Formats: sequence, C-alpha cells, structure tokens
Amino acid sequence: MKAIILAAGRGSRMGKLTDDQPKCLTQLAGRALLDWQIGALRAAGIEEIAIVRGYRKELLPDSLRHFDNDHWQQSNMVVSLRCASEWLSNSPCIVTYSDIVFAPETIQLLMASPAAIAISYNTEWRALWEARFEDPLADAETFAVEADGRIADIGRRAQSMDEIQGQYMGLLKFEPKGWEQVETYLKTLAPTELNRLDMTGLLQRLISNRVNIHGVPVPGMWYEIDTESDWSVCEKEISTTGKGHWLLKPKPGGRAHDSH
Repeated sequence: MKAIILAAGRGSRMGKLTDDQPKCLTQLAGRALLDWQIGALRAAGIEEIAIVRGYRKELLPDSLRHFDNDHWQQSNMVVSLRCASEWLSNSPCIVTYSDIVFAPETIQLLMASPAAIAISYNTEWRALWEARFEDPLADAETFAVEADGRIADIGRRAQSMDEIQGQYMGLLKFEPKGWEQVETYLKTLAPTELNRLDMTGLLQRLISNRVNIHGVPVPGMWYEIDTESDWSVCEKEISTTGKGHWLLKPKPGGRAHDSH
C-alpha cells in the first residue's frame, strides 16, 4: 500500500499562516501538519509516500516522491489527485488531504476495506464542529450511508442534523480498478469543468453514476484545519489537553515517525 498527500493548493483561508509557505508546513503543537500525516501513515505501516506539490513547491521535502500540479491556481483537488495517476493506476493507494490530523488506526481501518473505492468518515464529528463554529450546520455537509456501507449522499449543504450520519475526513483509498472507474468518468468532462470539480463533488457524481463507494466509520478525534480559527482551536486542543499523544501511536511492531 502506498500513500499520496494532496498539498498543491495555497490554503488562502489560512491567512498569514500561508503567505510564505504551503499550508501543510503550518506548525500545529510544534509539528508541521505534513509531519503529523507522515507520522501517522508510517505508524500504520505505509513506507512509500508521495506528495502532490503546487504552491511554493520548492519548500517541500525532497525526500518524498513528488508529483506536481503546475496549474494549482486554476484547478481544484481532483486535478491534483489525477497528477498521481501513475501510482493510482498500478497499486492500492491511501490518499489524504494535507490539512488534516488523524490517528494511525484510522489508516489501518481504511486499508482493511475490500472496496475498490473507500472513504473514511468520522462518527463523532459534532464535538469538533461545535468547537469550530457557532452553528455546526453552517459548515457541515450531508452524509448518508446505506446499511451495506455504501455511501448514498455526500457533500450537500445540510439543512438538519438528520441528514448527517458522519463527516467525510479527507481520507480515501483507491484500488487500481477503482481508479479506473474514476478516470473513465473524468475523461467525459471538459477541461473547465474538471478544473472546478472538488473531491466531494466528484464522489457524489460517481455515486450518481452507480459507482460503489464504501464508507469506513471512524470514532474518536480527528482535526480539520481550513482557517486560522480552526488552527487556533486545534492548537489549543492538542497543546493544552494532551490529546495529541494518541495520534502517532504506532501499531504493534511499527514505529511513529515525525520528520520530513
């Protein structure tokens, strides 16, 4: 299993924190976001890790295999994902956003899914959203799962809590046959439409085209950092409560790794 970190965008909603560096180099509790991700992936047993670069790519570590999205300013995350087609077409891959913090166990659960396309979703999301937003519904998206684990709905603006069975975590798994289904769909889109397409939009379109996407439920803490305010909330949560210690807990026989 390989892993791909999507880190091409600037993250303009982070304000001054990304004026001079990619979002994934933002420090959280003394460690760059990228280091949190690499540490969790390696603690879960994944050693081959690549990064999709764009904004200020020269600042990202040369030690990682890289793919470049040179059109990051005109495109969205789906285009960045497609830049790593070489890996996605040939081996199973975990894909992670570069602005999230998660535990190794989350990756292990996702790796264990037999589905050709799987995504993790957090079942205890509401506590984080209540810390981030005065009204959790102001940002929460719809998420519905069938009894057999297939995702039925994702990414719409939620009108009530009844429409939310969890929140998509920014973590995906693709088998080569799953990526082939994605590429088949993406090839039907005009370049301008493809550039505008975000990840949840892609997932919902695939679902509408009868592509099976399996949901992997994950309890416990996870952090998503979209804005300076999110950073402040998560910095306080990890630094003052000690809740960050579990995020890099290695599996038996494994090891945590936090350098890049």
